Amino acid sequence: MKMGVSLLSSLPAFLVFFSFLTFCLLADPVLGITRHYKFDVKLHNVTRLCHTRSIVSVNGQFPGPRIVARECDQLLIKVVNHVPNNISIHWHGIRQLRSGWADGPAYVTQCPIQTGQSYVYNFTIVGQRGTLFWHAHISWLRATVYGPIVILPKRGVPYPFAKPYKEVPIILGEWFNSDPEAVISQALQTGGGPNVSDAYTINGLPGPLYNCSAKDTFMLKVKPGKTYLLRLINAALNDELFFSIANHTLTVVDVDALYVKPFESDTLLIAPGQTTNVILKTKTIYPNATFFMTARPYVTGQGTYDNSTVAGILEYESVPNSLHSSVSIKMLPLFKPILPALNDTSFATNFASKLRSLANVQYPANVPRKVDKHFFFTVGLGTSPCQHNQTCQGPNGTKFAASVNNVSFEMPTTALLQAHFFGQSNGVYTPDFPSSPIIPFNYTGTPPNNTMVSNGTKVVVLPFNTSVELVMQDTSILGAESHPLHLHGFNFFVVGQGFGNFDPNKDPAKFNLIDPVERNTIGVPSGGWVAIRFVADNPGVWFMHCHLEVHTSWGLKMAWIVLDGELPNQKLPPPPADLPKC
Repeated sequence: MKMGVSLLSSLPAFLVFFSFLTFCLLADPVLGITRHYKFDVKLHNVTRLCHTRSIVSVNGQFPGPRIVARECDQLLIKVVNHVPNNISIHWHGIRQLRSGWADGPAYVTQCPIQTGQSYVYNFTIVGQRGTLFWHAHISWLRATVYGPIVILPKRGVPYPFAKPYKEVPIILGEWFNSDPEAVISQALQTGGGPNVSDAYTINGLPGPLYNCSAKDTFMLKVKPGKTYLLRLINAALNDELFFSIANHTLTVVDVDALYVKPFESDTLLIAPGQTTNVILKTKTIYPNATFFMTARPYVTGQGTYDNSTVAGILEYESVPNSLHSSVSIKMLPLFKPILPALNDTSFATNFASKLRSLANVQYPANVPRKVDKHFFFTVGLGTSPCQHNQTCQGPNGTKFAASVNNVSFEMPTTALLQAHFFGQSNGVYTPDFPSSPIIPFNYTGTPPNNTMVSNGTKVVVLPFNTSVELVMQDTSILGAESHPLHLHGFNFFVVGQGFGNFDPNKDPAKFNLIDPVERNTIGVPSGGWVAIRFVADNPGVWFMHCHLEVHTSWGLKMAWIVLDGELPNQKLPPPPADLPKC
């Protein structure tokens, strides 16, 4: 079906966005089509590292199926649950404008899909193009339930860079020889840190640097003198990852489905929940060599971690009947990239500073200049008391916990969005999440003696169209650590970041309000802070949490409720008839 070229570039920026929204949500067939997918969630056996186990997966694929759509397309994805576990799927980074019922986090926007039940996720892609991904959003099931979302520009609209010869999704993950559900269940019972993964993976394959894994290696075959668009996704559970291809420079062009000013880098840093599109220009002549692409963790915390490296192979296709065509790949020299040190925070800071929005007429950076509400959230670890008559394996016999403003979020047993929409919040949540720490302290200095967290299901309530500035501050309680925070339902502008304690008198003067990067997941620097801005233009209930799954399990999460606006197109429609029940 034909899709029209956008004629909106000459309009003022705020009109452009609302024009996109109106046009896309009217589902005008000239602008978008409806695409149908079916996800059968089943158990199937997978063998990695000589260990075979039954995993939860979609359509018998690991990683799961690729979703391809264009900007302005409507997606109808029927998810059928054939496994004993409850399931829900989150379409990570999709704005979900007025479609909050389709966002997917269990007990936030929906009750999970129970065994034998199904649910149709119905949403339209508005103002986004690039790479996102989908994953399970309940317990640790996303360890194996994930896959790429490829969003192409509207038909007739070019990329803001030369059209690549080929596009390749590269999804980074983690493999556990044991069941990840058992891993987190045991950790929550004992109060200690969970067992770490046994391998990292590229497109589900650990590669030749692990025992019993050489046959499970991702191979990227390329031709000389071509450009390839690599769509990189970090779907790992608990690790930020460095990524590099030996002897090749990558050009970053897009993060979290938003274009950025292109810049070159030999190495990328991608946090869980983040995506990065890069252009790989292959060597002009056949190089007589093969090249490792590797990923390994960026580690800032004090806990244990999987200190291993996943490798795939970049292999050049030789011209048939040439001198090279008969040479076995095993005979060629193999080059390996040099990745930064595991704790190289200066690389992380430098890489983050290069990310800037395009901020041009066609792709403006509509940074909120006026701020209606300021929030200051501490994010970090803490402890909770060990239950009576139990020995716990957390710090000093306690249990590990995590919190935002010292509130460790307790998941409700009813979906928050349902409770909000039908005015039944009593006993489900309270609207009194603190806008700043109740007891201020030297956040990155000597930690306080009392590291206990409070517990509750507290939310922030925002009137429609409130412009928000949120500063997230890492704490040194149980050690400073980088936390990749993901906000559902919005993109936000990263207007500033720094180390130490945020200074509200001096730091805002250094904010970038011209071309800050826009994204949906941002790493709060280890021992530092990050400032973001967004406009609450999307009515519903929106989860915000650390995308290190262990920290989410410990309570590093909260929710925002955005109230309806006055106009009909500013209100959340009622839930679909097949919305799962608790």
